[in-house]
Amino acid sequence: MQPIITYYQQNAQAAQQQADKFKSESNTYSFIRLAVFLGIGFFIFIGAMMNNATLIAITVPVLLIIFAVLVKKQSKCNQQHKYYSDLKQINDNEIASLQTRGNLYNNGAKFSDEKHFYTSDLDIFGNMSLFQLINRAATTSGSTKLGEWLSAPAGKPVILERQAAAQEIADKNQWKLEFQTLLLFANKTDGDTLKALFAFLKSPLNIPGEVALSKYIQIAPYLMLAAIIGSFFWPIAELAAIVLGIANLAIVSIKSAYIAKSSAIADKISKILSNYASVFEKIEKEDWQSAHNGNLALRIKQDQTSKNIALLARLIEKMSYNLNMLVGILLNIFFLWALKQTIAIEQWKRSNQQSMEDAFEVIADFEAIVSIGGLRFNYPDWTLPQIADGDAYTIIAQNITHPLISSTNRVNNNYELTNAFKIDIITGSNMAGKSTFLRTIGINTVLALCGAPVCADAMQVSIMTVVSYMRIKDSLNESTSTFKAELDRLQMLLKAVEHEYKVFFLIDEMLRGTNSVDKYLGSKAVIEQLIAKKGVGMVATHDLQIAQLEQKYPDYVRNFYFDIQVVDGEMLFDYKIKHGECKTFNASLLLKQIGIDIKTE
Repeated sequence: MQPIITYYQQNAQAAQQQADKFKSESNTYSFIRLAVFLGIGFFIFIGAMMNNATLIAITVPVLLIIFAVLVKKQSKCNQQHKYYSDLKQINDNEIASLQTRGNLYNNGAKFSDEKHFYTSDLDIFGNMSLFQLINRAATTSGSTKLGEWLSAPAGKPVILERQAAAQEIADKNQWKLEFQTLLLFANKTDGDTLKALFAFLKSPLNIPGEVALSKYIQIAPYLMLAAIIGSFFWPIAELAAIVLGIANLAIVSIKSAYIAKSSAIADKISKILSNYASVFEKIEKEDWQSAHNGNLALRIKQDQTSKNIALLARLIEKMSYNLNMLVGILLNIFFLWALKQTIAIEQWKRSNQQSMEDAFEVIADFEAIVSIGGLRFNYPDWTLPQIADGDAYTIIAQNITHPLISSTNRVNNNYELTNAFKIDIITGSNMAGKSTFLRTIGINTVLALCGAPVCADAMQVSIMTVVSYMRIKDSLNESTSTFKAELDRLQMLLKAVEHEYKVFFLIDEMLRGTNSVDKYLGSKAVIEQLIAKKGVGMVATHDLQIAQLEQKYPDYVRNFYFDIQVVDGEMLFDYKIKHGECKTFNASLLLKQIGIDIKTE
């Protein structure tokens, strides 16, 4: 991991140096601008004192041009400073993720659903979750897309496409970091902005007489120019110029309600659109080899999305020229400027409305791929699993561990279920690793079936539907006891086994909310019903009697266990799964450690 962290540290340092450089250049331009501005005032003063209009006429325009150039250069420096500051933040975020699981992107808590088949039990969403580890999506649609991928298995062709796409992103990690940098602006502002944009695109103004007005707007400047030139020769032309100017202002005034409605939304999204144009251009210009990434890029290349969005941003920016009263009056007299831009924006909307939502879906898809591609880069010792075929179930894993446990504390295990129908009973002591092992298999299967790498040396897995029964909670709001909550979860599990595609269940200590006799009899009945339905999965339990089902169903039930060693009264855990039934338990030792002695009767 350290070489990866060093890579990001060097990147962050280089980005900070560039940010400092452009900040310094921006400050320099600011001082020069001030000097030029003072120079303009100086020459106006000197020219007035000397009654020398020529001096003013020559120096002031030249200095104004220099001032405008300096403003433009300083603006570019400010943009570059922000870009490299954001790039540093992106690299720092990767370091935080690797070291502490920190992440500046959202943790997916909004997707949490205790009634989902597995996301709550397997820590898919929320604080310190799998989503928090993976997510690099700044847009709302991007994080939603990733959430969908983690909430349901994909088909084999889709998984293989995503694996290839993620590997390509991992191989282009610098491109990935730059892509994230360009999109960082959306991390807090995206949702409302895109809603406003799509509402704007779907709300035509239907300006009365738009076709005729468009034609008139094209010839209006030439008519005005002709009238002004003619006024030097014919007095009537001067009157015509005045009438034309008043008429043009009147037309703009009559349509002011439409102009105001368009500009009210447009002004809010202009800068955001320019940012998105850069993101689309970043995708379009890259040379993609994987089918998934190539097809996504082609969808926006065909529509020239980056150019079209940049054009809309420029049209909206031109609309803002009208905000300066003096400039606005002159532009409207000659060009009917505000109305011209409003009509141009409406024409843009009609031409591009259909393709825009699809274009932003491309960004969402890329963000999801970037997220799992980043996982592939950050953890090169993880592997892309093979997707197994066959009518039965396959999960074969070598040195598999839990991705949310620190690498210094992980203990790996092997597991094998090869194209078969089995229920594995896992017994063991308290804290020996049963629950963690179930979650390890579950969370890595979720990763595998969304196209991501898994925390293992090797893994083969079938397409299947994971269903868990682990963290059963009562609910005061729903007047639900723990036992009732368990029954509801069991009912969901049994229905899923009957109706969902290839359910693989993970059950941790069934029916804990009732007495020991009912617990054993009920658990045994449930497992036998699952066997009758050809259910496949794992059942972790403290109840050794459940392990005896292997004798009754030797071709279907397998026994595994986690044990402890007691040395000089101290418990030693190896967290390794073994074949057979557990023979060593530790409840009495744990109770003794807190001052409770269990006496035999």
